[in-house]
Amino acid sequence: MHLLSASCVCALVISVLLRQVSGLATVIGLYGETLEIPCNNGAVNAEDVLITKWKYDKGEGLPGDLLVKRKDQNISIITTDEYKGRVSMAAKSSLLLSATKLSDQRTFTCMVVAGVDITEYPVNVVIQKTPEGLEISDKAEELEIGKLTKLAKCVAKDSNPAAEITWLKNNTTLKADGKGISIQASVLVNDVTGLSTTSSVLEYSAQKEDTDAVFTCSAKNTQAAGIVSSPVTFSITYSTENLVLQVTGQDSLVEGDSMTLKCVADGNPAPTAFNFHLKGEIVKVDADSYTITDVSRNTTGEYKCSLVDDPTMEASMAITVNYLDINLSPSGNIVKSAGEALHPNLKIDSSGDTKVSWTKNNVKLDKEPKFAKLTFADSGRYECEVTLGLLNQKASLELTVEGAPVIKQLIKKRGEDGTHEELICEAEGSPKPAVTWSINGTIDESLFVNGKITHKIRVVPTDNLTVSCTVSNGLGEATKTINVSSIIEEVRMDKKAQTDENDQTKLVVGVVVALIVATLVLGLAYLVYVKKFKQGSWKTGEKENGSSEEEKKLEEKVEENSQKAEV
Repeated sequence: MHLLSASCVCALVISVLLRQVSGLATVIGLYGETLEIPCNNGAVNAEDVLITKWKYDKGEGLPGDLLVKRKDQNISIITTDEYKGRVSMAAKSSLLLSATKLSDQRTFTCMVVAGVDITEYPVNVVIQKTPEGLEISDKAEELEIGKLTKLAKCVAKDSNPAAEITWLKNNTTLKADGKGISIQASVLVNDVTGLSTTSSVLEYSAQKEDTDAVFTCSAKNTQAAGIVSSPVTFSITYSTENLVLQVTGQDSLVEGDSMTLKCVADGNPAPTAFNFHLKGEIVKVDADSYTITDVSRNTTGEYKCSLVDDPTMEASMAITVNYLDINLSPSGNIVKSAGEALHPNLKIDSSGDTKVSWTKNNVKLDKEPKFAKLTFADSGRYECEVTLGLLNQKASLELTVEGAPVIKQLIKKRGEDGTHEELICEAEGSPKPAVTWSINGTIDESLFVNGKITHKIRVVPTDNLTVSCTVSNGLGEATKTINVSSIIEEVRMDKKAQTDENDQTKLVVGVVVALIVATLVLGLAYLVYVKKFKQGSWKTGEKENGSSEEEKKLEEKVEENSQKAEV
């Protein structure tokens, strides 16, 4: 009974001295790296610590000692198992654990003796690892539309915890739907390292729009936010449903060109041989195109292509070879007489609508030239231009209007210096008429344009005379005359006319002045008379009736003289 009591007392003492901190801290380390495990979160005061000891949980409640550090002494490594050479102590009594591995996922305890207190700080260690790359393997050679096929397998190797794999198409996540998408994932743990390898197999039912689609897979765990594989694509096979016939240069095909027919099928793989229907003739070609050289307007028509193994599937196109022919009648050099009619006729043979423009002597005309009655001015070069797309044709006629010459006018005028006369003869005719004068002088001839010519001659006539202008060509002649006075006589007549004009002006002015003076005199006399008459009446008391009549007569006289003065 005494010994038992002593044991109970001893146990009571130990339970008082040994105190374990409540709560379990956790630290995470990376696989293969060095991990620092803190003691009391680094809050231990080294001056108060007598002994620091690190140990670990071997399992089944058995501890394993690692190292001990007594105050003022070096660290002593105690462990002889797998931790030998892997543990050491850092500042603030932390435990350094190198070359971490998954077997290090256990509880490590820091025991601190300070005075009479013994305190333990347990720490839970977790080791994590990112996957060693991400690979897609076991790719399908091709996918068939509508058929669930194993597309590929995605593998994320050696990670902890095991990685989660996601499949993507064109960066959009794929989810299993039990129909066109099936995803099977599995995890394999390495017996030696304890690391996990995750595999994911994608089965996929392709559609035609999946052609050129890009597939990837991504993996993530607590250490990897998202590792993405290299992209892969797949060949998708499907039967041809539609054909399209294409023609090179269809918009600008002209005679002499070469054209290539190309049959485009939407199947994959595309057919390697086609039938080409060439206006009733069928040609089998081991290619998707057929070339026709040196096409002509006779090449225009409907063309087709079809599958060799299914002739009912075909495509067609109407092909037009553009052409343009024109004929202008009359054309070339045309000679017509003045007064005749001319109606040029332009005939156009083309594969489509054309645009026509006319010019005369390179000046654009507003409409097609038509002449009901030709004049000399209608002579010139007429050119028509017809366009159809890139095609262009031109035709022209050189029109000459001929006729006997006529004199339009013959005039004269005094020279600017007043010492000579200038005679001007304007004529029309074609061919160009010759101009002759019946008097000698200095001649100035204008250019012959549109059948018109102007001839000038400067003369100094000393006598009055009649001058004639004669125009002639091979078709006839015309003459016109004009009277010309001596230049001396004209100057004298001009001076005499000027003198007579001055004398007449003076006469008119004198008459006007005389009338004005006469009017003023009569007016003054009238006023004097009236004044005297009124004075006499007041004195004798006579009636003023007779005086009034005389007064009226005098007023009428004055008014008549005034009107004459105004004239």
